[in-house]
Amino acid sequence: MELIMDTTVVITPSLTLKNPIMSASGTFAYGEEFSEIFDLSLMGAVVTKGLSLNPKKGNPTPRVFETPCGLINAIGLENIGVDAFVRERLPFLRQFDVPIIANFFGSVLEEYEQTAEKLNIDGISALEMNVSCPNVKKGGIEFGKDPGTLFSLISKVRSVTDKPLLIKLSPMVTDICEMALAAQEAGADAITCANTIPAMAIDEETRRPVLGNITGGLSGPAIKPVSLKLVWDVHKCVRIPIIASGGIVSYRDVIQFILAGATAVEIGSAALRDPLCFSRIIRDIEDYLARHSLERISDLIGKLDVS
Repeated sequence: MELIMDTTVVITPSLTLKNPIMSASGTFAYGEEFSEIFDLSLMGAVVTKGLSLNPKKGNPTPRVFETPCGLINAIGLENIGVDAFVRERLPFLRQFDVPIIANFFGSVLEEYEQTAEKLNIDGISALEMNVSCPNVKKGGIEFGKDPGTLFSLISKVRSVTDKPLLIKLSPMVTDICEMALAAQEAGADAITCANTIPAMAIDEETRRPVLGNITGGLSGPAIKPVSLKLVWDVHKCVRIPIIASGGIVSYRDVIQFILAGATAVEIGSAALRDPLCFSRIIRDIEDYLARHSLERISDLIGKLDVS
């Protein structure tokens, strides 16, 4: 009898993914370019480029620099703004049989609230809130670096949307579990773990920074061991699902993150090198399940053997 493999994972009762593979915000834009290469309906979910209340210009160029086993980016969260997204990009994404998760951010609490409210509409399956942004009213400290500030922010946003709310945490904190618990207590439905790691590159010939912004965020395989540990730590302290992000390029990475406690994963910079990696990884996951006679991928969540 042929084994029927179930790759679905449940984030919330209203958000079930056909497989655990999601795009990472910032590397997938609004989906149009990737849709010319493969059917977006294959994916578990599409996560949009980060959206702000008003259109935002990015950082000066150069904005990206490839490093051994990684990529440093300093795009600066450039985007068309939430109104233009809803009007011009969302109708295109709604053609596909895939949940659409809108990533968003702000520089003050009110911007988060207003943007979330504008995204609380049909066609958006969930919201992912980037809290690695400077709070201009608090002297520039990131929202995600103070548990009290984070709790207040999520509570306010939670009150204006009934969509599943994912919180994308910064890895640059003393205790990420403290932040994850604050998010859970404030009403978050899931944790995305985690954002990029601050980094820089220098040109020794010109004696100048490579990036126009001087510093940026490191992603790619170079940060995978760090991300894996963060997911493991967060899994041990929260009850809500975890979306892993950071250095995933193969099915092996996906399975490892799931064993560490992730329910799903986001793939970012790997897709810039190989846009077809999504379909390949999904196929390889199915092969892995068949090879190990596993019926459901969800049975692997948090099942790392540490005995």
